[in-house]
Amino acid sequence: MNRRPFDPRLLRRVPAARRDLAVLALLGVLAAGLIVAQATALAAVLATGVHGRLDRPALAGFLITVAARSALVWAQGTVSARAAATVKAALRADLLGAVGRHGPGWVAGQRAGQLATLAGRGLDALDAYFTGYLPQLVLSVTVPLAVLARIVLADWSSAVIIALTLPLIPVFGALLGWQAQAATERQWRRLSLLGGHFLDMVAGLPTLRAFGRARAQTEVVRRMADGHRVATMKTLRIAFLSALVLELVATLSVALVAVPVGIRLLGGGLALQTALLVLLLTPEAYLPLRAAGSRFHASMEGLAALDEALTVSATPTAPRVAEGAATPNGRGEIRFESVTVAYERTTALRDVTLTVRPGERIAVIGPSGAGKSTLLGLLLGFVTPTSGRITVDGVDLTAADPDTWRRQVAWVPQRAHLFAASLADNIRLGAPDTPPEALAKAVRDAALDDVVAGLPDGLETVLGERGHGLSSGQRQRVALARAFLRDAPVVLLDEPTARLDTASEAVVLDATRRLVAGRTALLVAHRPALLADADRILRIEDGRITELTPTPTPTPTGKVAR
Repeated sequence: MNRRPFDPRLLRRVPAARRDLAVLALLGVLAAGLIVAQATALAAVLATGVHGRLDRPALAGFLITVAARSALVWAQGTVSARAAATVKAALRADLLGAVGRHGPGWVAGQRAGQLATLAGRGLDALDAYFTGYLPQLVLSVTVPLAVLARIVLADWSSAVIIALTLPLIPVFGALLGWQAQAATERQWRRLSLLGGHFLDMVAGLPTLRAFGRARAQTEVVRRMADGHRVATMKTLRIAFLSALVLELVATLSVALVAVPVGIRLLGGGLALQTALLVLLLTPEAYLPLRAAGSRFHASMEGLAALDEALTVSATPTAPRVAEGAATPNGRGEIRFESVTVAYERTTALRDVTLTVRPGERIAVIGPSGAGKSTLLGLLLGFVTPTSGRITVDGVDLTAADPDTWRRQVAWVPQRAHLFAASLADNIRLGAPDTPPEALAKAVRDAALDDVVAGLPDGLETVLGERGHGLSSGQRQRVALARAFLRDAPVVLLDEPTARLDTASEAVVLDATRRLVAGRTALLVAHRPALLADADRILRIEDGRITELTPTPTPTPTGKVAR
């Protein structure tokens, strides 16, 4: 975990924040000057007031500096809030970009909940860092220097005491801060685990209830939440102890200056105005350091999230493709040359050699977990071969821009994900500028027009999360409409009729036949109905591909004849 009060990676990753941080530093310098000017003017007003006369220019200067400091505080708050918003937006975009670069497998399991917690609650905690700690960090540098410079000119002996005692505050703050950061790191880790487990539990709640395990998981979440509570309380105890120590050190340091000044004033060795100036400025020298110490504890959760966000978004991926690289033509031949995909505990595909000719429709069958979805993932760029290569029209996919290639591929997954947006926006996911005529044609081709007619606002009906409000068959037809709208030369279908009843299956099959007509298509199929129109049928078992000959045909019992 990064233990520095300011992470230099931030300036490199979010260059837009540099201007705001520079303005914040300039405001800190102005604030230091105004503090010295205000104390000087107030000392003059009080010193002359003792003798029964009022120094009007000094009073006017005091009032002006008070108004200027108020305006400066407002400006600091505005600039720091803008910097916080800029950094949070940039880091959230970086996290989303990291997910896009790495692909779906990188976000699997607990990582999804941890990233959701980081992008939400974690980065929101940066507000306390930017609006509270960072301005005080600037003032803790500029104000003590300005105060010391002014007191040296007024009373050098007091300046020596201040110079000797000032380092005590950051020293004690650092000693306690190390303990607090370790506690905050444990707190943040528990919160991330809690978020990941809770998201996983909510997604699997129907299964947990069906197997009677919902209450047991509730107890697990309760224990994790209690662990987070304990870690939070430990962090707060350290923060309160740190605040007490810093206040005590600052108070004793001020007393070390004030007592000699009072004695010398009574003895006539120090002028009243000079004594007042020293007594007014001395607390100001310690105040920014004390405030920075207390604000630092409040911002440590944000610092922990910042460090993790910068680390996660910088996770290395495959090297970017150089400009001018060859672009694969989706209407060309697709070749798998000795492709193997090995994971940590299993091998999904073993030495696969396969040629897909342009316009060919290939059905892929096999038991669950045999490697069928991995085969499609390779073509989508979601999976990288451990060995071997895949070429499209002679171009190696690893040397091609994945975004350019994916624009030539239409993908209909087994479980199409629909977003909480209008039906039209869900269909136009890959082509947001699609004209209404093309959208209407895609709806008709996917046999979705009867669904649209039954919705209260037609295509503008807003769907619930994950397409709530539509049946499985209707959601699958939305996925087909997306594919029709993409009009790509290569079509990948991952069991599009899975979990559908007979009527829905028939509608989806008709739409699927229209979609693959004249296109190169790979269809992962479990149901015999999908095999009838295939030019070839491949079977994957234990990661190896074999071609079935003769071509199987569905029997009256619904089983595939070999």
